[in-house]
Amino acid sequence: MAALIIDVALDIVSATLMLTGAVFVMAGALGMLRLPDFYTRLHAAGVTDTLGAEMIVIGLMLQTGWSLDTVKLALLGLFVFLTSPTATHATANAAYKAGLKPVLTRFRPRGDDGKGGAR
Repeated sequence: MAALIIDVALDIVSATLMLTGAVFVMAGALGMLRLPDFYTRLHAAGVTDTLGAEMIVIGLMLQTGWSLDTVKLALLGLFVFLTSPTATHATANAAYKAGLKPVLTRFRPRGDDGKGGAR
Protein backbone atom coordinates (compact mmCIF):
# COMPACT_ATOMS: atom_id res chain seq x y z
CA MET A 1 0.00 0.00 0.00
CA ALA A 2 2.81 2.42 0.91
CA ALA A 3 4.63 1.62 -2.33
CA LEU A 4 1.50 2.44 -4.31
CA ILE A 5 1.13 5.79 -2.54
CA ILE A 6 4.78 6.62 -3.21
CA ASP A 7 4.40 5.68 -6.90
CA VAL A 8 1.31 7.87 -7.26
CA ALA A 9 3.05 10.76 -5.48
CA LEU A 10 6.08 10.43 -7.78
CA ASP A 11 3.80 10.40 -10.82
CA ILE A 12 2.00 13.55 -9.65
CA VAL A 13 5.24 15.41 -8.86
CA SER A 14 6.81 14.27 -12.13
CA ALA A 15 3.78 15.31 -14.18
CA THR A 16 3.67 18.67 -12.41
CA LEU A 17 7.35 19.31 -13.15
CA MET A 18 7.02 18.34 -16.80
CA LEU A 19 3.87 20.42 -17.31
CA THR A 20 5.45 23.42 -15.60
CA GLY A 21 8.55 23.00 -17.76
CA ALA A 22 6.38 22.85 -20.86
CA VAL A 23 4.64 26.07 -19.79
CA PHE A 24 8.03 27.78 -19.41
CA VAL A 25 9.12 26.57 -22.85
CA MET A 26 5.85 27.83 -24.34
CA ALA A 27 6.33 31.20 -22.62
CA GLY A 28 9.79 31.40 -24.18
CA ALA A 29 8.37 30.60 -27.60
CA LEU A 30 5.72 33.29 -27.12
CA GLY A 31 8.44 35.73 -26.09
CA MET A 32 10.37 34.91 -29.24
CA LEU A 33 7.32 35.87 -31.28
CA ARG A 34 6.17 38.92 -29.32
CA LEU A 35 9.26 40.76 -28.04
CA PRO A 36 10.57 43.61 -30.18
CA ASP A 37 14.30 43.12 -30.68
CA PHE A 38 17.09 40.57 -30.75
CA TYR A 39 18.24 41.04 -27.16
CA THR A 40 14.84 40.73 -25.54
CA ARG A 41 14.05 37.70 -27.66
CA LEU A 42 17.37 36.16 -26.71
CA HIS A 43 16.64 36.80 -23.04
CA ALA A 44 13.23 35.12 -23.32
CA ALA A 45 14.69 32.15 -25.10
CA GLY A 46 17.70 31.75 -22.81
CA VAL A 47 15.98 32.02 -19.46
CA THR A 48 12.92 29.97 -20.25
CA ASP A 49 14.86 27.39 -22.20
CA THR A 50 17.16 26.71 -19.28
CA LEU A 51 14.42 26.59 -16.64
CA GLY A 52 11.90 24.73 -18.80
CA ALA A 53 14.37 22.13 -19.95
CA GLU A 54 15.64 21.57 -16.41
CA MET A 55 12.15 21.04 -15.05
CA ILE A 56 11.31 18.57 -17.81
CA VAL A 57 14.56 16.66 -17.23
CA ILE A 58 13.94 16.50 -13.47
CA GLY A 59 10.41 15.23 -14.12
CA LEU A 60 11.80 12.54 -16.42
CA MET A 61 14.39 11.60 -13.79
CA LEU A 62 11.60 10.99 -11.30
CA GLN A 63 9.85 8.74 -13.81
CA THR A 64 12.90 6.60 -14.55
CA GLY A 65 13.74 5.79 -10.93
CA TRP A 66 17.25 4.75 -9.90
CA SER A 67 18.90 3.52 -13.08
CA LEU A 68 21.56 4.36 -15.63
CA ASP A 69 18.97 6.42 -17.48
CA THR A 70 18.68 8.69 -14.44
CA VAL A 71 22.42 9.31 -14.51
CA LYS A 72 22.25 10.09 -18.21
CA LEU A 73 19.38 12.52 -17.65
CA ALA A 74 21.29 14.16 -14.77
CA LEU A 75 24.32 14.65 -17.00
CA LEU A 76 22.08 16.03 -19.75
CA GLY A 77 20.51 18.45 -17.26
CA LEU A 78 23.93 19.55 -16.03
CA PHE A 79 25.09 20.10 -19.62
CA VAL A 80 22.02 22.22 -20.46
CA PHE A 81 22.32 24.13 -17.17
CA LEU A 82 25.95 25.07 -17.93
CA THR A 83 25.83 25.64 -21.69
CA SER A 84 22.52 27.40 -22.30
CA PRO A 85 23.27 30.59 -20.31
CA THR A 86 26.82 30.62 -21.65
CA ALA A 87 25.65 30.34 -25.25
CA THR A 88 23.05 33.06 -24.67
CA HIS A 89 25.64 35.41 -23.22
CA ALA A 90 28.14 34.69 -26.01
CA THR A 91 25.50 35.29 -28.67
CA ALA A 92 24.38 38.58 -27.11
CA ASN A 93 27.98 39.73 -26.68
CA ALA A 94 28.83 38.89 -30.29
CA ALA A 95 25.77 40.77 -31.55
CA TYR A 96 26.61 43.84 -29.46
CA LYS A 97 30.22 43.85 -30.62
CA ALA A 98 29.03 43.49 -34.22
CA GLY A 99 27.13 46.73 -33.80
CA LEU A 100 23.56 45.57 -33.23
CA LYS A 101 21.96 48.18 -30.97
CA PRO A 102 19.10 47.29 -28.62
CA VAL A 103 15.74 48.81 -29.50
CA LEU A 104 14.60 48.96 -25.91
CA THR A 105 17.17 50.46 -23.57
CA ARG A 106 17.12 52.41 -20.37
CA PHE A 107 20.76 53.44 -20.51
CA ARG A 108 22.69 54.49 -23.56
CA PRO A 109 26.44 54.99 -23.80
CA ARG A 110 27.64 58.61 -23.62
CA GLY A 111 27.40 60.45 -26.90
CA ASP A 112 25.08 57.86 -28.43
CA ASP A 113 21.98 60.06 -28.35
CA GLY A 114 23.71 63.42 -28.62
CA LYS A 115 22.64 64.50 -25.13
CA GLY A 116 25.19 62.43 -23.24
CA GLY A 117 24.68 60.29 -20.21
CA ALA A 118 21.98 57.97 -19.11
CA ARG A 119 18.27 58.62 -19.51
